[in-house]
Amino acid sequence: MSSLLEADVYNVFANVILLAHLLFIAFVICGGLLVIHWPRLAVVHLPAAVWGAVVEIFGWVCPLTPLENHFRQLAGGSSYSGDFIARYLIPVIYPENLTAMMQQVFGGLVIIINLIFYTIARRKCQSRKHI
Repeated sequence: MSSLLEADVYNVFANVILLAHLLFIAFVICGGLLVIHWPRLAVVHLPAAVWGAVVEIFGWVCPLTPLENHFRQLAGGSSYSGDFIARYLIPVIYPENLTAMMQQVFGGLVIIINLIFYTIARRKCQSRKHI
């Protein structure tokens, strides 16, 4: 395989991981909305939400980040400047000037948002039992 083709393949892997990372973050933040309609989804969402909050609060590195970076390095450190991934997704997942305090606030917001969603889901579930 030519080195240019390898770089393209590794960039695709890195971009797929980046997209999966973004979808996971969206699920952590908004998955509680899905639990309101499908309560059994809580079995998957609750551990994801706890993981997301803990990673933010303690400033841990999500395993997807080094995996993405590994593929970017294998691609020669190149990225597609100006494409959707580089322009829109990377700044969302890896904002500039992110501080430990900001991460703790984000982790707290994950908890608060999901407490609201789960409270709504619980009330909806209880109201179904009374019908």
